[in-house]
Amino acid sequence: MADPKGFMTTPRQDWPRRPVEERVRDWDEVYVPGALLPIISKQADRCMDCGIPFCHDACPLGNLIPEWNDLVSREDWRAAADRLHATNNFPEFTGRLCPAPCEAGCVLAINQPAVTIKNVECAIADRVWEEGFAPPRPPERLSGKTVAVIGSGPTGLAAAQQLTRAGHTVAVYERDDRPGGLMRYGIPEFKMEKHHLERRLEQMRAEGTKFRTSMSVGQDIGADELRTRYDAVVLAMGATAWRELTVPGRELTGVHQAMEYLPLSNRVCAGDLETSPLSAAGKHVVIVGGGDTGADCLGTAVREGAASVTQLDIYALPEAQRDEDAEPWPTYPIRIYRLSAAHEEARDLRTAPVADADARLFAASTLRFDGDAAGHVRSLHLVEVDARRRPVDGTGRTLPADLVLLALGFSGPGRQDGLVDQLGLAMEPRGTVARDAGFATNVPGVFVAGDAARGQSLIVWAIAEGRAVAAAVDRHLTGSSRLPSPIGPYDRPMVV
Repeated sequence: MADPKGFMTTPRQDWPRRPVEERVRDWDEVYVPGALLPIISKQADRCMDCGIPFCHDACPLGNLIPEWNDLVSREDWRAAADRLHATNNFPEFTGRLCPAPCEAGCVLAINQPAVTIKNVECAIADRVWEEGFAPPRPPERLSGKTVAVIGSGPTGLAAAQQLTRAGHTVAVYERDDRPGGLMRYGIPEFKMEKHHLERRLEQMRAEGTKFRTSMSVGQDIGADELRTRYDAVVLAMGATAWRELTVPGRELTGVHQAMEYLPLSNRVCAGDLETSPLSAAGKHVVIVGGGDTGADCLGTAVREGAASVTQLDIYALPEAQRDEDAEPWPTYPIRIYRLSAAHEEARDLRTAPVADADARLFAASTLRFDGDAAGHVRSLHLVEVDARRRPVDGTGRTLPADLVLLALGFSGPGRQDGLVDQLGLAMEPRGTVARDAGFATNVPGVFVAGDAARGQSLIVWAIAEGRAVAAAVDRHLTGSSRLPSPIGPYDRPMVV
């Protein structure tokens, strides 16, 4: 504990964001470049090095948070980098994209603002690359075993890197033209610039991991051929089966899924397209769904120059503080009012004059869409609902809508490529792939991890699943494993 009084003398200070008017004119990350380093050592001083650090339990990776907080407070960046990478393959991803359940479990958060754990993690991760603390780590010898990893999101990448470093020959199959999964084509550039992803991929290539892009397993290569070619297969294709909204007018032109919309803007940023075919420029946009994907659509539509943007959330407006009875510390409070960068932008730019807060309408349920004579959506009809999602009489209203984006979450892996059926995988009733306590499916030699089996989850759980399934595969191939296994397939976040 570098400063025994740090949590009493130093107030919480977060990484400052760039001014709204400036950042909505570009696609760069929203934070002020270089503004984190001058404040982060003092922020790390606020860590109390608790006797029982609940931040460990809140983080599925088991990150050694008090240890690297202490090292950062002493500005021992190399040692901090070593401790961080001991549990997390990709801290620059989680430092930007994870909602930080570790901070909800911080002991200081019982009666004060939590330690800025996420910011400390990001500062270490960025310093790693500046100082060259992350050289490739190819294996000393090869095992002679081969593994195919299907999907290159955080689960697939973590599994592939762990297995490669263990000496196995690993090929990652990705249906898109570039690896990265949702980090590539789902996460907007303003949340994570893609150079962070590219340098990790280069590190993995230098270690020996092979990437097979534009390869849809089940179509371009069959499941039987895959099992014949490799000693083990890891399914990490994510949960891509999006949930639908079955209301009148869903068939109208201009009503799209969020994951039809977001990849196009990422392709514009990558230089593949000059403009998005679904650009929100000049349009009245309504986003149905109050989660992170909806917020990503919101920030994207604002940058594309939408005439207005409104986000609908079926839940009531949450309180500003944790409800200690419903969601006591150290659980992660789901129903608490949070202002993301996108919501801050929408609030300051007044993109939705009818909104309850920032750009959001709460307790709002969509009834139907209406269109023009050409079959294009022009309005959305909604009604306010109570806590049991029952319509409240007299609360109906109509919003102009030229573009409607459905951000309602995902139920499990998609079936369109035929892989699930070709393998004959057993499925859970909720649409995810069934597995046993060792991450194995009902098909010998085939393992599954990440959202495909767990269901829609957080990036930190995805990486933890990738590390854990790598240990299971390594044990399957060699009889034992020294790879860490931070979670089991049935572990879940702390809840009441």
